[in-house]
Amino acid sequence: MNLTVKGRNLVLTDAIGAYAEEKLGKLGKYLVDGARCEVEMWTEKNPSIAANQVVEVTIFTKGPVIRAKEASPDIYASIDLVFAKLERQVKKYRGKLVARSQGAHREVLVSEGFQVPERAEEPETEVSSPRIVKTKLFMVKPMTPEEACLQLELVGHDFYVFTNAETGETAVVYRRRDGNYGLIEAQS
Repeated sequence: MNLTVKGRNLVLTDAIGAYAEEKLGKLGKYLVDGARCEVEMWTEKNPSIAANQVVEVTIFTKGPVIRAKEASPDIYASIDLVFAKLERQVKKYRGKLVARSQGAHREVLVSEGFQVPERAEEPETEVSSPRIVKTKLFMVKPMTPEEACLQLELVGHDFYVFTNAETGETAVVYRRRDGNYGLIEAQS
């Protein structure tokens, strides 16, 4: 697994980097070769926040994008917490993948290189009505609605946009209040 560790508002020592690589490197046994892991650590500047040492990890695989973020007063504790969360997510995904394919490993059809570039927010001015303040661009991946539901769980968002591999149309899966999922499909 390719692991990149970055620090922001934090002195990233060799010991912290080595600890993160040691802990998160253990996830490699659950992932297929070619997985890329990006670790970002930072210190919140707000003195009223007790849990100011934040660790965010994003794992890009041939299938899902797995993301976790944890904060605590100690950077090492934050790494431990995020590792535990990621381990649960990866095991859950692998279990569902194996159960769905009835014991045989099945690769998910997605394109590689998924990145979400963010545009800078504009300075706040007098607001009279709601407006768009943030835009995200991303590649829409071809997958089945079931795979999109798995991706939705792993990313932790309320909705997930994808290209339905069966119809070729853009679709959205979302989490309903009753705990089930909804599917919105575009009609051309």
